[in-house]
Amino acid sequence: MANEKFINLQNCSSVKIEKIPILELGTFREALINACGKGLRIASLFGSPSESGETRLFAIMADGKNGSIKITSTIVQNSYPSITPECPQASIFEREIAEQWAVIPEGHPDFKPLRYHPSYREGRDAWNRKPDEIRPSDRSFHRVSGEEIHEVAVGPVHAGIIEPGHFRFQCHGEDVFNLEISLGYQHRGIEKALIGGPSQKTIHLMETLAGDTSIGHSMAYCQIVEALSGINPSPRTHSLRGIMLELERIANHTGDLGALANDVAFLPTASYCGRIRGDYLNMTAMICGNRFGRNMIRPGGVAHDIDDNIRETLIKRLGETFKDTQNAVELLWDSSSVLSRFEDCGKLQPEICRQLGIVGPAARACGFETDVRFDFPSGVYRFCQIPVANYYTGDVFARAYVRWLEIKSSVNFIGELLHSIPSGELTKEATAISPDSMAVSFIEGWRGEICHAALTRSDGSFKTYKIVDPSFHNWAGLENVMKDEEISNFPVCNKSFNLSYCGNDL
Repeated sequence: MANEKFINLQNCSSVKIEKIPILELGTFREALINACGKGLRIASLFGSPSESGETRLFAIMADGKNGSIKITSTIVQNSYPSITPECPQASIFEREIAEQWAVIPEGHPDFKPLRYHPSYREGRDAWNRKPDEIRPSDRSFHRVSGEEIHEVAVGPVHAGIIEPGHFRFQCHGEDVFNLEISLGYQHRGIEKALIGGPSQKTIHLMETLAGDTSIGHSMAYCQIVEALSGINPSPRTHSLRGIMLELERIANHTGDLGALANDVAFLPTASYCGRIRGDYLNMTAMICGNRFGRNMIRPGGVAHDIDDNIRETLIKRLGETFKDTQNAVELLWDSSSVLSRFEDCGKLQPEICRQLGIVGPAARACGFETDVRFDFPSGVYRFCQIPVANYYTGDVFARAYVRWLEIKSSVNFIGELLHSIPSGELTKEATAISPDSMAVSFIEGWRGEICHAALTRSDGSFKTYKIVDPSFHNWAGLENVMKDEEISNFPVCNKSFNLSYCGNDL
């Protein structure tokens, strides 16, 4: 891989757009395919309007082994040869580009809309539809034919308060031949709303684009602004952010383990973890006044501090709550009925995991030692290391067990930070944002890698802001593990990934 095909960037840094290579289309395609073949992963692939009015595609490649982010680009017009046949992890990105920029990836093996959003371009999209003609019901699904084949359609409207999403199963009896997932019913328009920022409302959009990951996404955004404006937050700020991010991870992992127990009718752990999750959320609220961590992370710093009384209370509550968590969770591993449902259920093969670009606990459950905190450390993680928690079986048990290992590591990490929070100012004033620049920010959210990328105009405002939630990578993993699985195992497989609808619908 020739160095001139990519420019190397460190996490949470910026570069002038003019320094990013613009490759000939065939060279761009070859560079991405070769990079993926050498173990790199597509963290983001998106379009932005070029100076000539065409679409410029930017590719952000994650090189975890070397801790480097590689960026390149190309100019496309109405179509280009699809990358997906040689690099499956490009599939959803190319479908999104077609939807947003009316550019057709010729030869794409599953060419259909991703979210049914109106195009950025005037007129029609890549499927020749006008904005007022776009309907989720227009989607075509894969069909399996034969005797005794039947379809099971679930959603998009679900019981309770779950967000809309459609699951189409092709089955023979109880056996699933194929699962296809259709999302994007809300047409949220978050990324479009970010263009022209940053403004006073930008941080609030970040905190609510995936509500259970408010800390993760607001941190990723703040690191973008800091990279573009040259701000270096204080050590105290980094420690407080690390505490908040790990509390978010612990609360959600605890809730997931309880929900997994509920899906196999193991009520002791289900009941305990529902309450314990609330205890962790209350610790977050003690720091910033909000159980989901909103109103805490701000560009240049944090909005709330921890005094000695709060610190001592947190240390005490964290220890007590972790003991309750340990008692509740270890009931799972001691129950043969639970293990019989978890083990060998919903297995994701390592090679499929690599091909699809799966991230987070789902990837670590397949034996991959990949974690932004280790591969691309930023903030407090540059100075304090968390062990990468992984397992090897790739099944529901592995995805559950990795969560438990991460809970233990995060509790120890928070305890160490609380005992040694450094001094320093809480917030550094933002300066002017660098014009005509690009910045990239990775954060290891509780679901996995969060990637934010921003392109600025000549006045420093956002020309393009691209967000990749870990769910964007991992929905394909859920589809894959249901092949040849019994349909009755779908709830526990689904919860073992626990992906975000709203984080996928931006």
